[in-house]
Amino acid sequence: MINSYASSDDAAIAIAGARAGADVVRKRYGQRLNRIDKGAGDFATAADVEAEKTILGVIRATRPDDAVLGEEGGQQGAVDAERQWLVDPLCGTLNYAVGNMLVAVNVALRDGAAAVADPFSGEVFFTDGESAWVRRDGADDELLTPSPDTRLVDVNLDPPFPSAPGFRAVDLLAHPEFVEVFRPRVVSTTLALAWVAAGKRAAYVTDGGDLSRSVHFAAGIALCRAAGCAVTGIDGAPIGEAGRGLVVAADDETHGLLMSMTRSRS
Repeated sequence: MINSYASSDDAAIAIAGARAGADVVRKRYGQRLNRIDKGAGDFATAADVEAEKTILGVIRATRPDDAVLGEEGGQQGAVDAERQWLVDPLCGTLNYAVGNMLVAVNVALRDGAAAVADPFSGEVFFTDGESAWVRRDGADDELLTPSPDTRLVDVNLDPPFPSAPGFRAVDLLAHPEFVEVFRPRVVSTTLALAWVAAGKRAAYVTDGGDLSRSVHFAAGIALCRAAGCAVTGIDGAPIGEAGRGLVVAADDETHGLLMSMTRSRS
């Protein structure tokens, strides 16, 4: 059972769904998995599909009337439903397919509770929409506390690059001030967003359009907001329908430094 400080049934469902998906991902790891071509170099595996079905089973058993948008199965239920779950059953599929364990399972209720599970560390990062926590087997839940102390900044270098040439993440890495203050990391999964909320990363930067309702990013964004991180688009504006990309930082100072660098490159 979920503890009293995160007693929301929705948070419990997000945790259960993320854990169930993570169990599938962990069990299928290392197996020979056929790739399902999705075009433009993107693909899914049988593990993605099975994990998503398992997560949907958890949601359907407890919230049968809610809509779901899944990375693999698409929209189920009304597009304009008041309650919609956003599910990315295996974020980091390419990592997973080549035997790299840097992956995440993301489950989020739009504008509500969310959970991000790391299938291999056993950690589940979650929020009830107000506070953010991490759960580990056999240990009490811990409040997520962002910190810039690591100075590690994860940067998503995967295409597309809709803001180029005005903003290119690779240019940020070459900025003189960036290399003086930060150290880059590239994990190719939104697990890095949970790490910002947990104090394992100072910041995360990615290009893109509106990511607030993306199956890839919604759970991580919810975690970071609940943990008190600074969250904006790459132009410093609030993320949303008119937003561009994402800059999430452990504190305002780190966020300000990154924004000054992106603006100077623009």
